Amino acid sequence: MIPAANALRAIGWPWVGAPGPGPWAEAIAAHPRAAPARVVEQHRSGYVVADGPDRALAVESLPEWQRPAGYRKGKVAPEDRAVVGDWVLVEDGKRIVALLPRRSAIKRGAAGEHYRQQLIAANIDTVLVVCGLDGDFNPRRIERYLLLVQADGVTPVVVLTKADRPGADAGAARDALAGIAAQGIAVLAVNAKDPDSVAALDAFLPPGATAVLVGSSGAGKSTLTNTLLGIDRMKTAEVREHDARGRHTTTHRALIALPSGACLIDTPGMRELKPTGEEELADGGFADVAALAEQCRFRDCRHAREPGCAVRAAVEAGMLDAGRLANYLKLRDEVAGAADKLATRLAQKADARVQGKALNKRLDDKYGKH
Repeated sequence: MIPAANALRAIGWPWVGAPGPGPWAEAIAAHPRAAPARVVEQHRSGYVVADGPDRALAVESLPEWQRPAGYRKGKVAPEDRAVVGDWVLVEDGKRIVALLPRRSAIKRGAAGEHYRQQLIAANIDTVLVVCGLDGDFNPRRIERYLLLVQADGVTPVVVLTKADRPGADAGAARDALAGIAAQGIAVLAVNAKDPDSVAALDAFLPPGATAVLVGSSGAGKSTLTNTLLGIDRMKTAEVREHDARGRHTTTHRALIALPSGACLIDTPGMRELKPTGEEELADGGFADVAALAEQCRFRDCRHAREPGCAVRAAVEAGMLDAGRLANYLKLRDEVAGAADKLATRLAQKADARVQGKALNKRLDDKYGKH
């Protein structure tokens, strides 16, 4: 059952009417009493979904999404549950009965010692990495964000806010981000309170597209959202003067339909940015360093003291920023460490499945199949 196409399209529905043959159509056909809706808010107790602009309702999640952490039977991993931006099927306007396949998702490694993934948003076209031109400005953190938000079909854009602040030097910031811009990643400096300045983002927010805002607290994400909306809907707060740190004025992720026909997901500031182990540094804004590494004398060059290292030579020649290389090496090691943890986790899950099948077979042999 498909609601009015125009209403769905206004919140990012990727089809004109019903979807063509494939998993989406199969899922919809399997639930004839359900209708598609998009997750616009995610809370511990459930979800808020919408089937059009300003048409939101609270719904129950699938029972298996509510299993406690220690529950094994029927438990669903957090990354396999719906997040903001997902499309779901809702029955009777009350409960989610299915999660439709994602076309893109951005995620990070969850905080803590044990390996887990945390989804930030799903079905995204553009990621706006927001950083203020004050004490918040940090090229190394921007590089980390760009590494984490890579996904197929997703376009990253660096948005430097507070260009109107006294002492803001957009030119110097662009120079510091020259290595990123050289990879074809747009770097825009805006006054987040000025609609004419923010209009520079219009090219990345066409009708039907979905963008997500990421950045630290106080970077100006909520101010940017208010300007794009044309109304003061999101709560904002001033940053502390002595360290330019902000407070968490956005407390949960929320998808908002913009007047332009695009959708925007505002997110709380992130203090911890851990890789998942699935990232590719060359695709995360370090294509220049990866290309230099291909020219090293040794294929397993660590870019430390090995002879014939093209990467170190580029630093010595002033062609590559030393800080950028140091961050590349740090992130490389973090991604490798996370990849090892991911491989261990997948092996443990595979082993658990084998043991489970063996146990079921023994029970069937002993008591017979039911």
